[in-house]
This record gives sequence, structure tokens and C-alpha cells, in this order.
Amino acid sequence: MDRRQRKSREAIFHAFTDILSEKDFSQITVGEVIARADVGRATFYAHFETKDFLLKAFCEELFCHIFDTAADTHEHRHIFSCDGSDSVFLHLFQHFQRNDNNILALLSSRNNELFLRYFRNNLNLLIESQLPNLQSRKKANLPDSYWKNHIASSFVETLKWWIANGMAESPETITAYFLQVI
Repeated sequence: MDRRQRKSREAIFHAFTDILSEKDFSQITVGEVIARADVGRATFYAHFETKDFLLKAFCEELFCHIFDTAADTHEHRHIFSCDGSDSVFLHLFQHFQRNDNNILALLSSRNNELFLRYFRNNLNLLIESQLPNLQSRKKANLPDSYWKNHIASSFVETLKWWIANGMAESPETITAYFLQVI
């Protein structure tokens, strides 16, 4: 993607984020996104077939970046920038604390189920890649699928609790809490 295409795509994503914080996904029109992004209709459709494809691409961009750590790389190629960290879970909490791309508003908006579904799908991939590091915490008789589901559920619930309580704890502290319960 050349620089002009990248700028148009980012403008569409930012406009979409702003509108999502104001209204339900089902009420958003392509026309609103185009107007807010200040791009032409042809530009929008060159990037996305429909509003649903925009949502899917936005979530992939949003969550793929956060979960790039699963590949043990801190070279993020998406719409965020960061310096990474040693723990993948700490890395996630740091992104949430910085509220990259207004992700907290998205996760706490009326559209949160859409975002939590995409988030959880990517979280499951991350957990899968981290299982060798977490094996010492697993009880011998637990099936792997149950163990992965428990870790994902615990992370999502920890994140929701942290956000609901004003994120008073540091990312390091909340990561320690999370690791104690898995």
C-alpha cells in the first residue's frame, strides 16, 4: 500500500472509530464514514466492500497489532506504535492503559460485544502460542481446550474489572493479579 492509500485507510478507520463511539454499528452508514473521513465513495470501496468488511478490517488492524507479540516481535506493522514488553499479557494491558486508538471506548460502548468477539478470537491465538510458557500453572487432568478457555475468560474478565474500576492499578499490577488466578 502506498502512502496515499495508507493515509486514506487510516482516515477511514479514525472516522469509523469516532462514529462508533457515538452510535451503534447497525445505525452507521457508509456515507457517514465517508463524510467524516473526507474521502470519496470510490476510495472507501477500493479499501472495503461493505461496512461489515470495514468492521472486520478495523478489528483485524486493531487486534492484530496488539497480538503481534504472539510472534515474539515488537515491530508492529499496524496502526499503533509501542516499545513492547517482556510479558505478552503485560504488553496487552499497557496498550489498554494507553487507550490506543480509543480502544477503551470501543470495548465499553454499545458495540462492545462485536469488539469482544474479535478480541477474544485473537486472544485465543495468543494463548495458544503461550501455552508452553503457562504449562507449569496447568493441573495435569485439565483438557487443553478447557485450559485455554479459562485463561481467555480470566483475561477478558480481568480487563473488564480493571476498566470498570478506573484502571487504578498499573499494568504490571493487573498482570500480576491475572497471572495469580490462572
